[in-house]
Amino acid sequence: MKILALNGSPRTTRSTTRRLAQFVLDGAAEAGAEIEMIDLCDLCVTPCTACEGCAFNGICVFDDDMPAIVERMKEADGIIFASPVYIDNVAGQMKIFFDRLADAIHYQLLAGKFGCSVASTHTSGGDEVVSYQNHVLNYLAVVSVGGISVATGGDADTVEVREEDARALGKKLAGAIANGFSDPKQDEEITGNREFFRDLVIENKDFRPGDYERWVQLGWIR
Repeated sequence: MKILALNGSPRTTRSTTRRLAQFVLDGAAEAGAEIEMIDLCDLCVTPCTACEGCAFNGICVFDDDMPAIVERMKEADGIIFASPVYIDNVAGQMKIFFDRLADAIHYQLLAGKFGCSVASTHTSGGDEVVSYQNHVLNYLAVVSVGGISVATGGDADTVEVREEDARALGKKLAGAIANGFSDPKQDEEITGNREFFRDLVIENKDFRPGDYERWVQLGWIR
């Protein structure tokens, strides 16, 4: 099994958020997973302009690193979103990345995967950002096994106190991939999202027959 973490901190390798995410990955590795970390800010991800070009053929008008990131997400069995808290939300770089996931969301390209979320903050907002990132996972049809946030109070070493909890989360994620995991509330939300996006897939079936046929084969369109 392969688990991929996407770190949205602009501090990349110096990031407290990255350290916390690495603990989660380490726990997953102990459970037998192959692990990988992507620092989004080392790559080029252009802000979405809502041109809707991707809706017709799945290809963005911008030639950047986003398609390669999505392919690595598709190859993974588990996805970890990690972001610091900036003004009560994810870092701007992470939000740009989320916005560029629109096509993956609309066509449910990551359905069947499992994930979790990580956040670090000075004082507050960590749990809310974890919840938001897990909500994005659900938009992608990924079932979350939970999340972890740390309020450092300005002391980056505080994250070490939560190392065992983070490793446990990684093991839980690996266990979900190996043995399955279900949450009725998330399942209901994911099903509702899919029903909402189904009209778009049907509307564009002549432009994207392969994607339409995938939905038919999966029983999402009858």
